This record gives sequence, structure tokens and C-alpha cells, in this order.
Amino acid sequence: MKVVRDSTPPAPAVPPPRPAPAAPVPANLPKLSATQIVDKNVAARGGLTAWRAIQSMSITGKLDAGGKKDTLLPYTLQVKRPNKQRLAIDFAGHTALQVFDGEHGWKLRPYLNRPDPEPFSPEELRKAAAEPELDGPLIDYAAKGSKVELQGTEMVEGQGTYRLKVTTKQGHEQHIWVDGRTFLEAKMEGNPRHFDGRMRKVATYLRDYRRVEGVMMPFAAETRIESVPGGHSMTIEKVVLNDKIDESAFVKPQALTAAAMPSLPKMITLPAPAHGSSSPKGP
Repeated sequence: MKVVRDSTPPAPAVPPPRPAPAAPVPANLPKLSATQIVDKNVAARGGLTAWRAIQSMSITGKLDAGGKKDTLLPYTLQVKRPNKQRLAIDFAGHTALQVFDGEHGWKLRPYLNRPDPEPFSPEELRKAAAEPELDGPLIDYAAKGSKVELQGTEMVEGQGTYRLKVTTKQGHEQHIWVDGRTFLEAKMEGNPRHFDGRMRKVATYLRDYRRVEGVMMPFAAETRIESVPGGHSMTIEKVVLNDKIDESAFVKPQALTAAAMPSLPKMITLPAPAHGSSSPKGP
């Protein structure tokens, strides 16, 4: 018998599939409903009465500018009900601004050699409008028209947490992880960001809670982007509740004169903590 060998070239080797992301590790916590968890969170943060009495807030601190060098930039965040924000970041003697008056938003970026205020993009405007009030998404969530669901339990930084999904009346969804021991927010999902060619999830980890005039505030926050090494930190140095903030703080910023423009050797990239949940105000 004559043996005929198959001359067909072998099929190329198929690379092994990439391992799936590790599934969240469930936490062994008491069974509570979403309503019970929110009630405990509100109590741990100081209670409804205390938070409802806060109409404005001024926060000063430092944030990580990113890059190879550990550059910390001073910032001032002013928030006022119902949904007004002004973020000022100091760099090289000049101030970058992000301002939202509850309906319109502007940004002033002298570090990019742009002397004129620019309007928010439609996406930036959508994100700013979806931001929770200064007390965060869980305080008075029903009065704000939001719904809260319990999606399970997970371990976050070694602590058991309850994972909640908050859906606003506009349909915006956000996930919040509540510490099962302290019932304070341990982690919050921010707005996805376009990075390296695709949209990536953003998470903010809240730490170093301190009591300020009867309410609990996270004095440190770290924002991490999915599959991107490292993160951006933001810390609080001082909080003033019910600060007298004039309405002029939330109007369109004035353009800078040529003499006021910075002379920078190169452009820098600043984080954008005003939109999303990276700001360590009331979670």
C-alpha cells in the first residue's frame, strides 16, 4: 500500500484567549435592603437634618497634576445648591477655571495658552448637569427622583461593601460601594473617559473621613481609570460649610489679557475633577 502524505500546510496556531477579568469577590455581610443601607449611610454621614441645612460649601486642598513628577496643585472648589460649581486650580501663578451655573458651563485654560473662556462641550454639559447636589446621590435620593437598587456585596480594598446602583430621574446610572462596617461610601463610579482609543471605566476611592460641623467628609480621594496604571489623588485641607459665596462666582469667566497669560515652557495636562465623582465633597 502506498502512503500519501497530506501536503496541506498546518493551520496557524490559535493564540490562547485572554484571561477574563477577575470576578468581584463577594463579601460576607448581613442581609440588608437597599433602603436599610441608605438609611444607615445617611445616619453615618451626619443625618438628613444636618445635610439639608447645608446650602453651600467651599473646599481648599491639593490635587495631583499627573506626569512623571509628583506635582501637587492648590485648588478651591465652591459648590452651591441646587447645582452650581466653580473649580479654580492654581499653576505657575495662574488660575485655570471650570464654572457651571446650573445650566451653562465654561472653562478657562491658560496653561494651554488659551486666554478666552470656552463653553463646555455637549458631553461636559451633560455630565455637569447629571452631577448630584453637594450632599451626593444617596442623601434625599427619593426627593431628587432617583431610585436605588442593591446589586450585591463586594470586597473593596480589604473591606466588605454593599454595591448599590443609583438611577437618577434623567436615567443616569451610577454605582456606589458602601462600607459594611462604617456605612460610608468607599468607592464610587465616575463618568467613563475616552482614553487610548476607547471608553474606560473610572472609579473614585474615598478615604480619610473626618467630621466637619457634624457631617462626615472624605478628606482624600483617588481616581483610577480602567487598565491605566496609577491614579490621580485629591486631598482636602479645609472645608467651610454654608460659606457666603456670591452669585458672581458662577458667571462666565473674563478673558485674560496678553500680559496675564502665562509663559510656559511646555503644555501640561490637568485632571478634570469637577465632573464625575473625583471631587471629595459630599459623596
